[in-house]
Amino acid sequence: MTPAVPTPAQAVRALAARLARAGVPSPDHDARALVLHALGLTTAGLLTRITPLNAEEAATLEALAARREARVPLQHLLGSVEWGDVALRVTPAALVPRPETEVLLHLALSALRGVPEPCVLDVGTGTGALAVAVAHARPDAHVTATDVSDDALALARENATRNGTRVAFLHADLLHGAPTGLHLVVSNPPYLPDADRENADPEVQHDPPLALYGGADGLDLARQLAAQAPAHLRPGGTLALELDPRNVHHLAAELRNAGWSARVHDDLTGRARFITATR
Repeated sequence: MTPAVPTPAQAVRALAARLARAGVPSPDHDARALVLHALGLTTAGLLTRITPLNAEEAATLEALAARREARVPLQHLLGSVEWGDVALRVTPAALVPRPETEVLLHLALSALRGVPEPCVLDVGTGTGALAVAVAHARPDAHVTATDVSDDALALARENATRNGTRVAFLHADLLHGAPTGLHLVVSNPPYLPDADRENADPEVQHDPPLALYGGADGLDLARQLAAQAPAHLRPGGTLALELDPRNVHHLAAELRNAGWSARVHDDLTGRARFITATR
């Protein structure tokens, strides 16, 4: 007997159960997103369409389902993500922008409040998420973004163009060759301890290792940024960082000992994850 061809709603339920068996962390959300993407439906269309999937739709959905079942990140399958009021193309060339990093964006914008035509540097820009979102929210800002990866810079340039934002891009290792007289240096640097490589989630393993790991305690890159930043920030300028909740207080203490005024901020789950510092 030929199996019944599912409707879109039935396909969502079946795929959610399949992804749950594969250990995917958010099976219901991901199943819904994949069905919408494969069938080109809106949320309203998913609720109202009662006709079964055709052969092409079923094949497209199966290809996506198999890859997500294998723990390829959802964002790589969809090809884009809505983040910080901008739409970003996502590829394996750069770290997938995480929801928690939107808090860093809000901290950055808060530091720029009341500053006309601020000069901003996003270090290790990856997809360009922070740089593009800052430029989108503050069209008067002079935003520069750096990365050591040519592939990441190409992706970030594309995202700046897609969102109609003005961002200058620079191939650079941290702050080497970066502008001076900055109001803000913002970065989501590699911050996981090297030992985390052995137990990284399957989805994380699809991100570039260069964007993930920051030495024995995860703070190598953040320490270098803090050492370089004073030469690039104007007096009263802000350094804003995202870090691992396990080590954020360690760096905050080091910054205070080095003469910075440093504040620690929580992420969306109440864990300490961000630092803003001035000197």
